[in-house]
Amino acid sequence: MDMREAVATRYSCRAFLPTPVPLSTVREILERAARSPSGGNLQPWIVHALAGDRLEAIRALIRPRFNELPRGEGAEYPVYPSPLKEPYYTRRSHVGRLLYRALGIPREARDARYRQYARNFEFFDAPVGLFFLIDRTMGPPQWSDLGMYVQTVMLLARAYGLDTCAQEAWTHWHKTLSTFLDVSPDYLVFCGMALGYADPKAEINRWRSPRSSVESFAVFQGFPDNGVSSA
Repeated sequence: MDMREAVATRYSCRAFLPTPVPLSTVREILERAARSPSGGNLQPWIVHALAGDRLEAIRALIRPRFNELPRGEGAEYPVYPSPLKEPYYTRRSHVGRLLYRALGIPREARDARYRQYARNFEFFDAPVGLFFLIDRTMGPPQWSDLGMYVQTVMLLARAYGLDTCAQEAWTHWHKTLSTFLDVSPDYLVFCGMALGYADPKAEINRWRSPRSSVESFAVFQGFPDNGVSSA
């Protein structure tokens, strides 16, 4: 798959088919993604890949606790700044409205919204769940490196005909996850990711979140104003 197509077709998939993903494929994606850049070549990413009975075990562990949502065990890090200023607040609110509109869930139906949120912790029925961890001694530059690794995993997944959904929501179960994964307290669970084959019939997979125009976030200086690409 052309890289431009991989970028254009990547989206947060929220309904997966039960079709298994071979271990060899998951291993290859994670291995190839390690070509992601990192400052000083620290490669600060740690990944736990779950499938089969092991994946069902973490689902079963969280499922009876859905009544604790949306807080769960409390996020280990703030997913968003508070208060969230403009234009970010409007962007987040807008995409939330689009998501629940695609599901036919009205804004006032709080219970239905929480049930949909809880689908994160089922990995949206994906056959593979990934967890990305980072050493707590790492700072913002290494968090950026981890983000680049996560993005590379998602783009490589597209090359294999797979889809993904990155899930920072898992930070709300950080205590349970650390115990379940048997990881040292030195490591922080940054996010989860659902990986598998998208269900093409699911309505939730048919909408796409909007993107701002390049003029709203990029400044171009020193280019000849001829509109001709050098590609």
